[in-house]
Amino acid sequence: MEVILKQEVERLGNAGEIVRVSDGFARNYLIPKGLALEATRSNIVLYEEGKKQELIRKTKEKRAALALAEKLEKISLTAVVPVGEEDRVFGSVTSQTIAELFKEKGYEIDRRKIVLDSPIKALGVYTIVIRLHPEVETQVKLWVVKE
Repeated sequence: MEVILKQEVERLGNAGEIVRVSDGFARNYLIPKGLALEATRSNIVLYEEGKKQELIRKTKEKRAALALAEKLEKISLTAVVPVGEEDRVFGSVTSQTIAELFKEKGYEIDRRKIVLDSPIKALGVYTIVIRLHPEVETQVKLWVVKE
């Protein structure tokens, strides 16, 4: 039996490939687990159409991310933090804090898209990387100043 793989299957093939497997393996494992479709003419056409739609969706997402990246490059954020003796910061500036600063500016950025190696625990100017899409990153200036 020939099947179209919906995702990569170890030792069998990658997503989108049409492979020949035994009838039992296809009916009892691949098809029930959602790993493959039977390679009928209509399923091949449906799969190809689905791939086209997915490509169009991904292209739109990338364009939107590029447009947002251009807007974000032009802004800078200021985090006002309480400090103690010798300008030591109480607490830290985290990705959640930065996401809230973006929200105040009118941008809805998920905190998981903000790339920080570790929380910021000192005053100064930082360059923050925002990963908007797997292929689109931008940088924003963050000023950490005392209260």
